[in-house]
Amino acid sequence: MAPCVRHTFYGVSVTRAASFATLDVVARTLRVELTAARARRGGAAPRVLDVGGGSGTWAVPLAADGCEVTVVDSSANALAVLRSRARESGVAAGVRAVQGDVDALADAVGDTEADLVLGHGLLEYVDDPAEACRAIARAAAPGGAVSLLVAGRFAAVLSRVVAGRLTEARQVLVDPCGRWGEGDPLRRRMDVEEIRTLVEAGGQLAVERVQGHRVLADLVPDGVLEHGGPSPDALAELEDVAAGTPPLRDMASKLHVLARRPD
Repeated sequence: MAPCVRHTFYGVSVTRAASFATLDVVARTLRVELTAARARRGGAAPRVLDVGGGSGTWAVPLAADGCEVTVVDSSANALAVLRSRARESGVAAGVRAVQGDVDALADAVGDTEADLVLGHGLLEYVDDPAEACRAIARAAAPGGAVSLLVAGRFAAVLSRVVAGRLTEARQVLVDPCGRWGEGDPLRRRMDVEEIRTLVEAGGQLAVERVQGHRVLADLVPDGVLEHGGPSPDALAELEDVAAGTPPLRDMASKLHVLARRPD
């Protein structure tokens, strides 16, 4: 029987057997993108820019996969943790830490153009999400990809209804920024149309995919896959379909956007 442990897979902490790691559609989407980038570069390491990447929950695994990763974050403490994790994982040579923020991204990274730019958990906190998207787009190479992971509005509504916090649920639903009140730690939550409109404004990026992140996988009871139930592959296939199928996609706690800068 596979042990049921808490582990982190590309930034996602999951209390499940290790087989559940294959269910992360975001990680698998990025893996496909990076394989294509490596081919475009004639086998050279893909260049990844992780904006707001903090302590490296995405950067370190990507460096372990052979990418050259630059992490830009405003927190010196987070970058110190990143450097430590990169050393412990044996990928320090593949990770560059730069203190800065998205408002001055060009100053932080210069004219380097990335094959893949990550903005995971970023747009919920920035002052100006439209300008953040423009800065991220400019940092991508022509033909390069942008990956955004944002908090979903409708999942927050449902979670508050289940908890009996109906006033907050209504506020998240009607508030222009999807916030439940003054004490909300997030500046905004989005639905599919909001994030698509934001990303494509100005024509710098074209959205190729919007999918839900772990739409169904975390609803499967503990032990189901380890006791003769459905195979992990079957659940992965179901998750793939659900991730792109409304309304299931729209109710995910995180929405993943893959966009591309035109050539």
